[in-house]
Amino acid sequence: MIVGTGYVGLSVGACFADLGHEVTCLDIDVAKIEALRVGRMPIFEPGLDTLIERGMRSGRLDFSTDYDEAIPGREFVFIAVDTPTGAAGEASLVGVDAAVSRLAGLISSGAIVVTKSTVPLGTGDLIGRILREHGAKDFPVVSNPEFQREGSAVQDFLKPDRVVIGSSDEQAAGRVAELYRTFDCPVIISDLRTAEMIKYASNAFLATRISFINEIGAICEKLGADVQVVSHGMELDRRVGKGYLDAGIGWGGSCFP
Repeated sequence: MIVGTGYVGLSVGACFADLGHEVTCLDIDVAKIEALRVGRMPIFEPGLDTLIERGMRSGRLDFSTDYDEAIPGREFVFIAVDTPTGAAGEASLVGVDAAVSRLAGLISSGAIVVTKSTVPLGTGDLIGRILREHGAKDFPVVSNPEFQREGSAVQDFLKPDRVVIGSSDEQAAGRVAELYRTFDCPVIISDLRTAEMIKYASNAFLATRISFINEIGAICEKLGADVQVVSHGMELDRRVGKGYLDAGIGWGGSCFP
């Protein structure tokens, strides 16, 4: 069960369905869900249309706008709603709050609520509190942050560098880890806040690398040096490593800011 049909929600749902799980992607955007049901993609992600078509043809992937129909009976409910940057630079959790409040009275006994959205530290605790306030008192919350890039979300999900799972409930964390049992990568299991921090720290570090090489690029332009050769020379140092050292227009999207 995936709540949210942005690039993360769709790619996670389609990939899980392709791995053999039964998945419903739920969204309150009626037009988007109707388009997906007839095979029209709301976003462009290489390989995603093929996975969605295959999932729907197999009967393992479905789309819905109805919480009452989609939530009951599900073993896992993944929250993959947008958390856009607010006016003061904060991550807006309005979508998370609304989704959790709505599903709280509908989830079945034994279900696990899993956070995929990019959220600040403490959001897992907030989700647990919202669940309890709406009468869902014994449902574990697991943080399973995504590390998928727009434009390569499918490949990043299927061939990850690592899988991060955080929860105060070891059994729930183990059940989520089992979903990734066929993946050939390290699986890190931690507490909720540590998992959330791994995501935020990774984003912050990558944004810092891009910002840094852009500053170096500006200096190179003024002093007559070649920033591409500088970047290559830096990457060959194993302490620095490769990736995210291409000077350019900077960074954007929904996560890095």
